[in-house]
Amino acid sequence: MKTTIIFIIGVSGVGKTTIGKLLAKDLQIPFFDGDDFHSEHNIKKMASGIALTDDDRFNWLQVLNDLALHQVKKKASCVIVCSALKQSYRTILNKGIETNLKWVFLQGSFNLIKERLDTRKGHFMSSELLKSQFDILEEPKQAIKIDISLSTENSVQVIKSKLTNKSEIGVFGLGIMGKSLSRNFANNDFKVSLFNRHVDGIEENVAKNFKNQYGELSTAVAFDNIASFVASLKVPRKIMVMVNAGKTIDIVIENLLPFLSEGDILIDGGNSNYNKTKERFEYLQSKKIHFIGTGVSGGEEGALKGPSIMPSGDVVAYENVKPYLEAIAATDKNGLPCCTYIGAEGSGHFVKMVHNGIEYVEMQLLAEVYVLLNKLGNNPDQIATILESWKTSANSYLLEITIDILRKKEENDWLIHNILDKAGNKGTGNWTTIATAELGIPSTLIASALFARYTSFFKDERITASEHFKISEVQDLKITENDVLKAYQFARIINHYQGFKLIKEASIRYKWNLNLSELARIWTNGCIIRSELMVSLVSVFKTTDNLLQHEQFINELKALKPFIKKVVSEGILNELSISTLSESINFLNSFSKTNSSANIIQAQRDYFGAHTYQRKDDASGKYHHTHWK
Repeated sequence: MKTTIIFIIGVSGVGKTTIGKLLAKDLQIPFFDGDDFHSEHNIKKMASGIALTDDDRFNWLQVLNDLALHQVKKKASCVIVCSALKQSYRTILNKGIETNLKWVFLQGSFNLIKERLDTRKGHFMSSELLKSQFDILEEPKQAIKIDISLSTENSVQVIKSKLTNKSEIGVFGLGIMGKSLSRNFANNDFKVSLFNRHVDGIEENVAKNFKNQYGELSTAVAFDNIASFVASLKVPRKIMVMVNAGKTIDIVIENLLPFLSEGDILIDGGNSNYNKTKERFEYLQSKKIHFIGTGVSGGEEGALKGPSIMPSGDVVAYENVKPYLEAIAATDKNGLPCCTYIGAEGSGHFVKMVHNGIEYVEMQLLAEVYVLLNKLGNNPDQIATILESWKTSANSYLLEITIDILRKKEENDWLIHNILDKAGNKGTGNWTTIATAELGIPSTLIASALFARYTSFFKDERITASEHFKISEVQDLKITENDVLKAYQFARIINHYQGFKLIKEASIRYKWNLNLSELARIWTNGCIIRSELMVSLVSVFKTTDNLLQHEQFINELKALKPFIKKVVSEGILNELSISTLSESINFLNSFSKTNSSANIIQAQRDYFGAHTYQRKDDASGKYHHTHWK
């Protein structure tokens, strides 16, 4: 770094001295506290609670400028901390050192800073003067801006990154999500390196053209050469890999490895299988490279404006990428980032996988709601209006987008009427269903929603079957719109119970120690399954990890049960396909029975396979076998 005078500025109480000292120590350069250069007159005035005038400050600012000029003449970088709240003050400070100066502006809310000041000891600036400082504050336009909610260590790391010419983070792969995340990083004042492969005649100058398309990427650097891309990044390098899950990730890792150094960090932000993430974590650990498996939810818009982020892996490595991931994440109702360290190994990708499984069910439930309301004689516009009225009791992101979808018209017809009824999937629902089977957890709604998509895909066979098994077009549904709403609410509670139950079991089995309340919190905004129900789960999971043992949900399910029974019965009698609504009540009917039919199953197993069984009248738990003939 060339000779640089680093002025750390901001109102009193933002931590200028603390961060300035740490930064100076880290850079091994001198530190100067501007307060030490105040005249006795100024110190007495401030100690008496009297704000300084511009005349009071003028000589002080000139003294600090002389100090900076002296350091530049000696070719000695340094850190100087002072308030420098007005542009006119900064004009005095930077006189003669314009090309050697960097401003670092520490910013935070009035309430947070006031709280800090009220607890500060041995300082002559009282909290009563804080308002006067905010009143005259003119935020610098050309400055490294640091949010004081960051830890001091992370603040220093971000400042150091921004003081160099190298990029702070790299994005490898510029598909839809990669592009949106790149713009998000840039919009949060991070310098980004962009990489996309070069394929003659197919993918040429992708990174360069993308950079030139958006103003926020003006400071970004674009590459189609891996060596140059890696060399452009500050050490330890932080690279977010945004390519298709599967073998492509492994190919990318092998292509990057020759250019990486010990301690560099790769972040897999795709929908990778959690088992493969564990393998990659261990493989890269042997190469002394950190690997952070990271679930990212929110789609294209969320990735740009603020997604929910689920990172996992080495917790020490995560601390290095935390400031970047938290900066681009959505925020919850309390202003906290919807990003948190999930746990070890592939836990981040596991919870993202289950998130998608829950998402499959939420989408299928709304599709079934559409069928029911349509059969009650409502057109798409009318159904959208009905769903709009549900926002007060059952709002969610997926409900909101379904309303938009149903209102979309193409010429004189609703677009939904012209969309082929074959639902695709990218594998996460399948993985979730496999995981629930491997862990022995009955996430039956996820399986039902997945198989509903698989069933839809056989369009030609369905057409043939419809000719063989004619279903009456005349429906006599003895239900109301309110019945459908209540049934929908019932099924959503069961869906969330099953999803979080699966996560809890994985946490126990793999010793991940997952925090369900914190997970629910980061799913309250930014992600596809955000909803008012999810908001309520944040507090619920602080007292229990089982929704079916929580009084609030026990009472809700009891109240809603008559409606789901009625809706499902009427749906079946009228030959409607409502698989997830049906499965929600089937599951509770099975799960809430003291005695099930499994005794018949176990007897059958013992009959043909001598698998044995336990007896109700034998408290020892001993296994028995019977010769059945």
